[in-house]
Amino acid sequence: MPRSRWTEWPTREALSGIGVPRARHVLDIALLAALSSWAVYSAYMSEVFHGWGAVLPPLGLLGCAASAARYHRTTLDNRLSASLGLLGIIAATGLGAHAAGADVPAMVLWVSVALMAIERLPVAPVVAIVTLPVAGFLLTAESTLGALLTTAAVVLGGCALRLDAQARGAGFRLLAQERAAREAEAVSAALAERARIAREIHDVLAHSLSAQLVHLEAARLQIERGPEGPFRDRILERVVAARGMAREGLAETRQALSALRGEMAPVEEYLRELAESGPVSTEVTGARRQLSADASQAVRRVAQEAMTNVRKHAPGAVVRMLLAYLDGEVVLEVRDSGRPAVPDGPGTFSELGGSGAGYGLLGMRERAELLGGTLEAGPEGEGFVVRLRVPA
Repeated sequence: MPRSRWTEWPTREALSGIGVPRARHVLDIALLAALSSWAVYSAYMSEVFHGWGAVLPPLGLLGCAASAARYHRTTLDNRLSASLGLLGIIAATGLGAHAAGADVPAMVLWVSVALMAIERLPVAPVVAIVTLPVAGFLLTAESTLGALLTTAAVVLGGCALRLDAQARGAGFRLLAQERAAREAEAVSAALAERARIAREIHDVLAHSLSAQLVHLEAARLQIERGPEGPFRDRILERVVAARGMAREGLAETRQALSALRGEMAPVEEYLRELAESGPVSTEVTGARRQLSADASQAVRRVAQEAMTNVRKHAPGAVVRMLLAYLDGEVVLEVRDSGRPAVPDGPGTFSELGGSGAGYGLLGMRERAELLGGTLEAGPEGEGFVVRLRVPA
């Protein structure tokens, strides 16, 4: 339900003073210092504070300054009771000054209470509070007309301050809304572009890989029908390996398409699917949470590249993949046991060790650094370890 205008607080932007020029702050501080000095000087000139009583004016000023500073915080948090209590302390200090015969400090404090209330409180308590300084003005003013003119000046000044703060706050709210709208437009445009790229990849790469799978399967069937022999077996092995790589490439392409469309499966499921290709164990620790698209994609690509390197350089090695959710980051560790002591022979996968341009680790490290993370890779024990850390 909408709040009543009588109980509605000024906006947080208006209360926080956002957008106030520094020169205005300096001017306000100078004005407060001048008023405070005038109030203390008038208190001493009234000749009512002698002996130990001479410390009362500065102590009262410090107490009122602390109350005013705290009042700024409580009104910013919309705490009405605490705000009224702090204003009550300042008003009571003014009443004490009036009782001691220091009418000028009392007037300064009451005017301050009225201005602070009008500028920062809901309308209903403002109406109740302003009546108290009016009574004080009537007590200290030499005539009723003077008290009424003082009251009118204070009310008009407080309303001007309130309207100025509200106008400034409204401007910053509009600016924030415009910024949010632009960010939403940028996100929408990015999603649309990613969807377009996904369509292009699907129409070109996915179709090509699917056609390649069909041709490789046909080649496999024809080779199997041919005469048996070592040559046929080697060719068949190569065709089957190429078919498996094409199938994996098609699966990766579909993963990339899902990522572009924001429909990615959880990272844990991808690691489990990746582990099905060999003697790989997976472990997930920490409180699982949704990762950003970039962080999720980095984990997937690093795991994929690390497994490819294991197949190329340490075929048959036992691999352990650990995904750890930590505070503010996620860590992926891929550790292999090292290459088994098996002699190479014709047609073994050890021949793949010399393939590739050697940019895999460099690409993984660049991907991590773009996200503000790190990637460590190197021999450890008898095997090789790849450790990725990215903010998440």
